[in-house]
Amino acid sequence: MRVTAAVLAILFGYYMFNLVAVWRTGAGDEARPVDAIVVLGAAQFDGRPSPEFKARLDHVVELWNRGLAPLIVVTGGKLPGDRFTEAQAAVRYLTKQGVPDTAFLAEDRSHNTYDQLVGVRDLLHARNLKRVLLVSDPYHMLRAQLIAEEVGLTAYVSATRTSTMPAGRIVVRHLKEAGGISLGRIISFKRLTSIVG
Repeated sequence: MRVTAAVLAILFGYYMFNLVAVWRTGAGDEARPVDAIVVLGAAQFDGRPSPEFKARLDHVVELWNRGLAPLIVVTGGKLPGDRFTEAQAAVRYLTKQGVPDTAFLAEDRSHNTYDQLVGVRDLLHARNLKRVLLVSDPYHMLRAQLIAEEVGLTAYVSATRTSTMPAGRIVVRHLKEAGGISLGRIISFKRLTSIVG
């Protein structure tokens, strides 16, 4: 019983460590000059970003206007029946905000964060680039940063502060992220993605 209690206490402590790390990473801002700003995809509706995705893209515009990178990498594929990929929806929206067409690289085949960042790595490494500033929602930032580092990028994070996600859902997302990160740190995020998709 003592051994079981000790193991459970260690596992709970490890989970809480990662939960705090998820919150602290999302609350911070590492914005700085990099090779590329990378916006992680989210839902789009016939070429129009969802409110969550729009909040990420609005933050990208702020970072772009600060002159932090010469490139923006948009990510995300499409579901069956969709006319547009998440990457295409991002380009359409960002160009309307004044970002020039020449600024974009697109990873448009992925359906999860791991595959998005593998695609980003391949696009950037082909140009001898590797320093990125990741943009997503706060709860997502630590996992995205750890995956980016696992696949060979030097990653910094800058979360949107204008997400429209309800508070209760944000709490649930933080709890789930902490669980995924707790496991991913042990077995690798590549293996975790192959298990959970």
